[in-house]
Amino acid sequence: MELSIIVPVLNEATQLPELFAHLLPFRRAGCEIIFADGGSADSSAMLAEVAGFTVVKSARGRARQMNAGAARANGKVLLFLHADTRLPEGAIQHITQSLAGAKSWGRFDVCITGKPFMLRVVGTLMNWRSRLTGIATGDQAIFVRRIVFERLRGYSDQPLMEDVDLCKRLLSFSRPACITHCASTSGRRWETRGVWRTIFLMWRLRWEYWRGADAAALARLYR
Repeated sequence: MELSIIVPVLNEATQLPELFAHLLPFRRAGCEIIFADGGSADSSAMLAEVAGFTVVKSARGRARQMNAGAARANGKVLLFLHADTRLPEGAIQHITQSLAGAKSWGRFDVCITGKPFMLRVVGTLMNWRSRLTGIATGDQAIFVRRIVFERLRGYSDQPLMEDVDLCKRLLSFSRPACITHCASTSGRRWETRGVWRTIFLMWRLRWEYWRGADAAALARLYR
């Protein structure tokens, strides 16, 4: 399997060295690593280039950055990895096995790192919801066959819920392969804003999006 890992970044210089260390074994295993920079004001793009990774520069916006990275990618499978998410051991093998059949795409279970106990509960609920609905979040390291991603013309150009929108369209090809091994993602968003406050905010945003609210308006509320 030829795998391209696409990482959208914006002002992530402080945590990039640790991310590079995480990704180096994947590069040694033959994976293509692409950083899609959305106009960072810090040294994010330069650090990635110095470390020997491919850097693509695009307009700001996670969906735009991931599309730009995908357009540069050569792999038959594309994996979209948030800068604060880490893949589990054996991730390449898990993806290969999960796509050996008729599945067109998939995602990992997620574990949220941090001190509050509720973060573990949130991660568990996210995994249950994903299995029930077939919808994944970007924190779950969504991966998709490149030919399918291209048929869908990639992520929709919207500032929020781009992952939900993509998953809804991917369901026309197949249900997701649900890998039970956890991708770990940082709980900094919950800890900074308050765990319960963030939980209620995310529930509200998803509910409003399901009801047809404009993604740009939801993005302003999220910020």
